[in-house]
Amino acid sequence: MAKAQGRSSWLNALTMGGGTFFIALAAGYGSQFFLGKITSVILSFALLLLIILAGIIFDIIGVATAAAVEAPLHARAAKKIPGARQGLSLLRNADRVASFCNDVIGDASGTLSGAVGAVIILRLVGQHGAEDILISTLMTAVVAAVTVGGKALGKSFALRQANEIVFFVGRVLYALEKLTGWRPVQNGSRKGRRP
Repeated sequence: MAKAQGRSSWLNALTMGGGTFFIALAAGYGSQFFLGKITSVILSFALLLLIILAGIIFDIIGVATAAAVEAPLHARAAKKIPGARQGLSLLRNADRVASFCNDVIGDASGTLSGAVGAVIILRLVGQHGAEDILISTLMTAVVAAVTVGGKALGKSFALRQANEIVFFVGRVLYALEKLTGWRPVQNGSRKGRRP
């Protein structure tokens, strides 16, 4: 039993690591492609904020999934409310969902925001001939402050509204499932979940 759990942990870690690599690769290439096409510094900042916002949103989902309880979703599932069953699937896979949202997407967005910030710094230095050390220090501080402040605010919200957030994400997954037939989160075991 312990060997099987150990193997499962290693497999999960390898899957998360591989997933992070490919997501960061795709998102990094996409953001660099868009940055190459965008000539406006303001639009570059908008892309940077979008990447940071994605990290904050997924962090909220990860925390909410870890903090939510099943009982309210069971009541909604009994009434066949769309999204309740998907919300229960999120809760029954809480460890994987939280790891994916907080670690995979969170770390990928952190790395990407740093890379996009570096490109913006190069543009600002090139356009304005400004002091590159000052601009790079300010950019790093702004990106860190917005990311950390946003995640702190998001965590507080996620802990207060955990069940509603999970239900909302369940509704989004329900719509995705109806539209594409793809089910991103399978039903998991109830073991270890709070009723």
